[in-house]
Amino acid sequence: QVQLVESGGGSVQPGGSLRLSCAVSGYNFETWCMGWSRQAPGKEREVVAGLESDGTKTYVDSVEGRFTISKDNRKNILYLEMSSLKPEDTAMYYCGAGANDGDCVWESVYEYWGQGTQVTVAS
Repeated sequence: QVQLVESGGGSVQPGGSLRLSCAVSGYNFETWCMGWSRQAPGKEREVVAGLESDGTKTYVDSVEGRFTISKDNRKNILYLEMSSLKPEDTAMYYCGAGANDGDCVWESVYEYWGQGTQVTVAS
């Protein structure tokens, strides 16, 4: 059974930083797509960062240069380092895993999502 458990969310002022973590179990961590998505109230989910099995990282334009996705294969943990946070980054953030065909920033690739962790950026 695949389990994805996010942590590290919270409230931060604009310009601040947060690191999200996702503990992964029951999943072939090293070979499938891993990624982070977010969903703000009234908006659709968007995948903001994807990590291919070969280590290739892809980001959407809105977070490029500010967010960094990484993983620790030994601990089976996926990370999202977020810096220069903006109010528009406020959302529920989800860790995902999947092996469907496509790019690791395509939502259709993902088969599993965690329960999410809330990130709020406000003064």
